[in-house]
Amino acid sequence: MRRKDREITDKEKIRQIVESCYCCRIGFCDEGQVYIVPLNFGYVIRQEQYTFYFHSAKEGRKIDLIQKNPHVGIELDTGGQLIVSDLACGCSTRYQSIIANGILHMVTDPAEKEAGLLSILEHTTGKRDWHFDHAMLQAVSVFKADITNLSCKEHE
Repeated sequence: MRRKDREITDKEKIRQIVESCYCCRIGFCDEGQVYIVPLNFGYVIRQEQYTFYFHSAKEGRKIDLIQKNPHVGIELDTGGQLIVSDLACGCSTRYQSIIANGILHMVTDPAEKEAGLLSILEHTTGKRDWHFDHAMLQAVSVFKADITNLSCKEHE
């Protein structure tokens, strides 16, 4: 990270920033082109490692790309606010951001699939008491990103 003065290393502050984000952008490499998809997400932290969960249709470009190359870049940000200046090139932006790399996996275990969907719903709605019937679970794909490295930055 070039701007070490903006780096966040406190694990609780990083978790709070992740919690305040509602859109996760996944960057795929698609035969020399970058394909970026904004998605709702849920997450779990196990032994200080993040796993992000996503849902999707069962087919489409995302699913094809996961199968071709599961290594992805991930971006989350929150708190964006323009800082206006009277000087040319003096403007700046307040923000908090997370940049990560991860490996995507399709979730096939029904219990983990339901847990992943619950994490998405809890993160996006604040509620966890959802019920899924078998048909619902069969109709949707769930995939996860096991995070291999993560950095966090803040500009106040």
